[in-house]
Amino acid sequence: MNTSRLITPTGSFVIVAVIVAALLGIGFGLVEAWTVAIAGALLLLVAVPFLAGGRSYEIRIEASRLRVVAGGEVRLEVEVQNPGATPTLPATAELPVGPALRELPIPLIAPGSSTTLPLDVPTPQRGVIEVGPVTLARRDPVGLLRRELTWPDTHLLHVHPITTALPPGAAGLVRDLEGDASKRLTDADLSFHAVRDYAHGDSRRHIHWRSTAKTGTIMVRQYEESQTARSAILFDANLAEYENAEAFELGVSVAASLALQAVREGRERFVGTQWEPGRERSAIDGLEELPSRTPTQLLDAWSRVNSTAEAAPLEYIARGLAQSRRPLSLVALVTGGVPDPTRLRRAAVAFPPDVTVLTVRCAPLADPAAHHSDVGSVLTVGALTDLPQLLLRRATV
Repeated sequence: MNTSRLITPTGSFVIVAVIVAALLGIGFGLVEAWTVAIAGALLLLVAVPFLAGGRSYEIRIEASRLRVVAGGEVRLEVEVQNPGATPTLPATAELPVGPALRELPIPLIAPGSSTTLPLDVPTPQRGVIEVGPVTLARRDPVGLLRRELTWPDTHLLHVHPITTALPPGAAGLVRDLEGDASKRLTDADLSFHAVRDYAHGDSRRHIHWRSTAKTGTIMVRQYEESQTARSAILFDANLAEYENAEAFELGVSVAASLALQAVREGRERFVGTQWEPGRERSAIDGLEELPSRTPTQLLDAWSRVNSTAEAAPLEYIARGLAQSRRPLSLVALVTGGVPDPTRLRRAAVAFPPDVTVLTVRCAPLADPAAHHSDVGSVLTVGALTDLPQLLLRRATV
C-alpha cells in the first residue's frame, strides 16, 4: 500500500491567500488582512486531523478472465479484507478501468472479516484495458487537503478482435504434408524431377544407381523444391485507406482470422502491419511483425494494433516484404475499400509469379465479390461472415 498527501486546488488557493494576507497585515497593518490570514490558517489546521490515521485494508482485484472478445463483458471482484483489530468505517474507493473511473462503496467491515465488491466491465471495443490500482481517498469537509491510499494491484484486460473460423486450406494454403512442387530445383526434397551428372560435393545417398548402370557415369537425383505453406498476412493500418472506423475494425477481424488459421494449421507465417513509432520495428523496412507463436499471443497482439495516419502505403510494405527474399507461397494483403484496382495490382505484382497473392478489401455493407486475374485474387468483404464463403469459392476456381 502506498500513501500520498495532496493539496487540492482549493487548498492551494487558501495557502496563497493566507501568505498574501499575512504579508499585507505585516506591511500595512490591515486588520482585514490579518483576519483573512488567521481564518485561512485555522481552516488548514482543522483539515489536517481528517487525514490522520489510516485504513487497515488489504485489497485485491480478481478477474474471471483477462481475455475476452469484443462485445462481451468481464466480471471483476474486488476483495477487501480488514486484518486489523477494530472495525473499519464505510468508505468509497476509486478504481480506474481504462479511461473511466469507477467508485466502489466499501461497507463497514468487522475485524478479521472481508467483503467482495462485484464489478461488471463491458468490452464493446477491441483494445487493452488497464484495471487498477485501487485508490482510497480521504479529504476534509472543505476540500483543502486530500490523502490517497493506493493498493498497487493492476491487471491488463485484452479485448480480442472478433474472428471467424475459416475452412481448412480455403485461404490457398497447401493442403498436403509435402507441399506443392515449385519450379525451383534442389538436391534434396520430396518431389523427384530428373537425374544429372554427379558433381563434386554431392551426397552419395542421392546417387541414382539404375541410371548410373545404364550410362556408365555416376548420376544423382535432382528434385523440385516443395513449396510448403509459408504464408504472410499484411494488414494495412493506414486509416486513410478505410471509409470509417467500422471498416478498420472489419479489416482487423479479417486479418486476425487469416493469421489465426495459419497458426492453428501450424503453417510457417509472417504476420505484420505498418511500423508505428514506439513499437518494435521488424527487420523489413516499414513493417512491424506481430508475435504469433500461439493463438493467444497472436490475438493479444491484435488487441494492441492501432490505426495511424502516417503509415507507409500498402504498395511500399508489399514491396519491402517481396524484396526481403523470404520463401513464401501465399501473401494475404488486407486493406480498406479506398485503394483503387491500380494500386492493388501494383502491390500484388511486387511478388514473384510462384507466390499466390490474395487481396482482401474491407468495406462494410458492400456486396461480397471475388475477382481473379493473372496477379492474384481480390476479395471484397462487406461483413466478416462473407470471408469463409469467398475463400471457398476461390478455392474451387
